[in-house]
Amino acid sequence: MEIQEVLGRLAAVGPFFGVPYGTEPPGPGFRPLSELYGSGPEPYVAEVGRRIGTGPGRVAASTAQFGIASRLWSIGLGCAALGGRIPDLAADRVWWRLPAAGSTELWLPDPGRGELPCAALGENVLGHLAVLDRAVRDRYGVSPKVLRGNAASGLVGALRMLIDRVPGGPAVPLTAELLAEGGALGGSGTFIHEEGLGVAFVRRSCCLYYQVPGGGLCGDCVLRTG
Repeated sequence: MEIQEVLGRLAAVGPFFGVPYGTEPPGPGFRPLSELYGSGPEPYVAEVGRRIGTGPGRVAASTAQFGIASRLWSIGLGCAALGGRIPDLAADRVWWRLPAAGSTELWLPDPGRGELPCAALGENVLGHLAVLDRAVRDRYGVSPKVLRGNAASGLVGALRMLIDRVPGGPAVPLTAELLAEGGALGGSGTFIHEEGLGVAFVRRSCCLYYQVPGGGLCGDCVLRTG
């Protein structure tokens, strides 16, 4: 199955999984995420902070990183589950814009060029996030542990959506390998999967969302068991 066909099917899983692709962007204002990271994420984080009511500080920066991480995992893990291949999700291959309302929109100009095997999912997505994380750490002082925990939570969140809609396939073993001790996200939390019962995950860091007005605690938050 061509990666473009996989992406078309993936949109049916849920809005967080859908991503337009092709030679023409689905509207004005898209630019590579690498440009956002290179020029500094301040305007983006400030807008996230305005929308969630925290201002442009650590909480907004963590929330912004969490959102992008979750979208990347959803696209990559979803393509792995449906088609056995993933598009290259490097920072210069994924374009973005922030609409006047709603979450960040992504666009893949040429997903068929440089597609990768499933086994490359972790390296590909985490390589992208390393560029974003460096900018967030340097500007806002968000700890590497929090950012790593966000990446893990985003991965598990994508898996939860997928296993209900795309049973079987490589999504569970890919996630388990990344979160296992010695894996790329090992030590970020405790992951359990039981066939027919779903997944459970308790992270070892806090995404800081509890500081958002009315935010509360996330389902996998370490503060629930601390």
